[in-house]
Amino acid sequence: MSAFWILLIVIAVLAFVLIGIYNRLVALRQRTNQAFGDIDVQLKQRHDLVPNLVETVKGYAAHEKGTLEAVIQARNSAVSAEKSGDPKAMAQAEGVLGAALGRLFALSEAYPDLKANTNFQQLQTELSDLEDKISAARRFFNNAVQEYNTSREQFPAVVFAGMLGFGPREFFDLGEDRAAAETAPKVSFS
Repeated sequence: MSAFWILLIVIAVLAFVLIGIYNRLVALRQRTNQAFGDIDVQLKQRHDLVPNLVETVKGYAAHEKGTLEAVIQARNSAVSAEKSGDPKAMAQAEGVLGAALGRLFALSEAYPDLKANTNFQQLQTELSDLEDKISAARRFFNNAVQEYNTSREQFPAVVFAGMLGFGPREFFDLGEDRAAAETAPKVSFS
């Protein structure tokens, strides 16, 4: 009879451990989903701001059509990547958009009237604030992903995570486009 009770206790302990692991992984997965949602909100605001910025610049720098078209194309690619929900694709598209916006802001140096335009200044300030918020949201998301991935790879969770449907999550990383996004645009007046 004592073997039966020992077996029952072992099964009960395993059940409690499994429930604890499952609940922790669910909580961490929800945290990463919420953090990704925060990034998504900030990116949508950024995408909505870009056309207004381009329209403002058009009035002053109409012959800079290539730069303006590159910004619009990068914005459209970023919106498409956002719809995919793939953090890697989104990060790459956002890196390209950031680089295109950098070239757009470099235009303001060549056009003093544009640089002095209050609408342009306000849009530039809003975009700068959004960039800071996006950066903070990305750091929070990457931290949540790191915590989730670490928890699912630790023993004993690693034994059950795959069976319970908890796959690894990807970081929101600019990857190869990081250098382009972090490099200041070159301004040439020739």
